Amino acid sequence: MFNKRIKNDNKVIVPFLSLKDVTKQHKKELYSAVCQVIDSGMYLQSKENLDFEMLYAKYIGSQYAIGCANGLDALSLIICAYMELGILKKGDEVIVPANTYIASMLAVTKNGLKAVLVEPNYDTCQIDDSRIENAITSKTKAIMIVHLYGRCAYTEKIRKICKKHNLHLIEDNAQACGCMYVNESVSKRTGSLGDAAGHSFYPGKNLGAFGDGGMVTTSDSTLAETVRVLANYGSSKKYIFKYQGINSRLDEIQAAILAVKLKYLDSENDLRRKWAKKYLENIKNPKIIFPKISDSVSNVYHIFPIFTENRDTLQEYLFNKGIQTIIHYPIAPYKQKCYTDWNRLSFPITEKLCKEELSLPMWPTISEESIDYVIKALNLW
Repeated sequence: MFNKRIKNDNKVIVPFLSLKDVTKQHKKELYSAVCQVIDSGMYLQSKENLDFEMLYAKYIGSQYAIGCANGLDALSLIICAYMELGILKKGDEVIVPANTYIASMLAVTKNGLKAVLVEPNYDTCQIDDSRIENAITSKTKAIMIVHLYGRCAYTEKIRKICKKHNLHLIEDNAQACGCMYVNESVSKRTGSLGDAAGHSFYPGKNLGAFGDGGMVTTSDSTLAETVRVLANYGSSKKYIFKYQGINSRLDEIQAAILAVKLKYLDSENDLRRKWAKKYLENIKNPKIIFPKISDSVSNVYHIFPIFTENRDTLQEYLFNKGIQTIIHYPIAPYKQKCYTDWNRLSFPITEKLCKEELSLPMWPTISEESIDYVIKALNLW
């Protein structure tokens, strides 16, 4: 049973996510921002885009931000730009966590590179940095880390591995906008830790648009300019095409909406942490496992995952209680039909996570009563 939804004849007591509720709190500002774009008559590649790119680059802590159509395009444009610059070439290898959404791998394989999969650490669900060096070959040119579920995947060991082997570090920051990496000497946001990062503004993200949207962040000026040109059909000047690019642009309305929502992102992430803390402190059922928490600052709880050997039974139980849940992700990417050459591969930890993961309701404006209802149901299971 994958991602079962409450039927129309079942009362939804706690939805998995209420975007309407999230949007309502900023309704007047959002209406005003959209109306300004409508009245301007400028709907692509104009003031709102430029303003939001500057705001977002400053927020993330990178020198440059380039808007694009979605998170997959953001990752793909980074890789494509590296190929145009001669840093990557077809057949090169990129290390990618086996436990991730398929977009992370598609960005690699669709550009003619080989994705080399590495198991996660079961306790953290992030790529296991102790396994990375064993996967490096003479063809390895980059590592892509994925800040899965809103948790920071970056480690000091990964930084040292990249430096030792001269590898580029690409961040998939689609799920972790606002997340921080903090240690004794460094305090930086995810999306500014590597050489480049791809971001998603899919509506359900912590910073969500009213449709698709994405961003590339980097402090490499040459890479930034190449990404911008590639995203505009390969053209830096009208009707002059340097590359075989694509059409991948963030529209003005989405940029204006995101600029409003960015102002509230940190406070909304704090609310997510508040609800996560309540889940963590009050769910006492021994059959339910939480990912290891090492630093609350390094988690923005885009998703609140729990794990149990009886996941499908639990989802059915919660379904009957009127609680919506989602499974992230029931089938590993390398087991999908689109990757038939990989179907024989086995990554036991990834497959265990696929069988056990269940995501609980989580959004900043969820009510305390809803959180309490979910906790009580889980403790009675």
